[in-house]
Amino acid sequence: MATRRKPDDSINGVPLTAGMPSATVRSPTPSARRSPFLPTRLEAQLIAVYPFTLLLGSIFSTLSPATRSAPYSATLQSHPSEFAPSYFAQKKNVFNVYFVKVGWFWTTLAFAVFVTFHPGFGQGASARRVRAVLRYGVVTTWWFFLTQWFFGAPLIDRGFRFTGGQCEMLRDAGAREGMSDTREFITAATCKAARGTWKGGHDISGHVFLLILGSSLLWLEFLPALTRLEGLRDGRLITLPDGKVASVAVEKELVKQEGEATARGVKFALAVAGMMCWMLLMTAAYFHTWFEKFTGLLVAFVGLWTVYFLPRGVPQLRAWLGMPGV
Repeated sequence: MATRRKPDDSINGVPLTAGMPSATVRSPTPSARRSPFLPTRLEAQLIAVYPFTLLLGSIFSTLSPATRSAPYSATLQSHPSEFAPSYFAQKKNVFNVYFVKVGWFWTTLAFAVFVTFHPGFGQGASARRVRAVLRYGVVTTWWFFLTQWFFGAPLIDRGFRFTGGQCEMLRDAGAREGMSDTREFITAATCKAARGTWKGGHDISGHVFLLILGSSLLWLEFLPALTRLEGLRDGRLITLPDGKVASVAVEKELVKQEGEATARGVKFALAVAGMMCWMLLMTAAYFHTWFEKFTGLLVAFVGLWTVYFLPRGVPQLRAWLGMPGV
């Protein structure tokens, strides 16, 4: 009598990742020649939207007669309000005040709704839900260090001062000439509160950084819930503990009910991410210089790559942070 073969815990000799359902891991394919640290085709198209949006906004600001004719203040990183070529070019427009300036609140709210209500996370404090919260926590820490606090001044303000920036105090307009060399080693927020002008250094665009970081976090988390059709997703590659490469697909239980994936949790997150992309276009058209927007894009991508792409090639890190959808 032939002996019954025990279930194998590998695929073609490739051991599965601990804690990852076998249905999600596939045998290496010819695409495995691509590095696990790089995005899939769909992810690359999504990421490309951001530099394209910045480019489109900058081209618009260059070609628009209204924008070209309006004076621009390098100190304010915007057009003075009395000369603003558009409602969206005013810093006090309602979308900037109540959405962009508190953008991480909206990111947090959208993420919380998605993680709480989407059926793919299972019940209660499931491993998948806990790892999603850990990913959010790491990205939030990166946002906090760049814009709020980093053992003192945030990294954006430290970079501004390192490149020669200063707070020029302007409390008394008549004393401006005598105080023009005053340097106050404080944050941009403190400088403005003291009625000073934050000027002279390279100011990484905090708006670009926040809008890209927040919307990308949401996109990369709920992208598996939207790619229900096999033709819309190519497997993400991961490095297994033995050094071999395998392809990871979205787990079937996450996509078995086509309507449920977008009905619960995703719609609100999708709306927030969409609004962020629109405000990124407005920021690109009316605020900051080319280089300031580019560095905002760069530091946002550093945080996203560390959380969503680096773990694919580092099994020890992936054991803690996991991957969206698996």
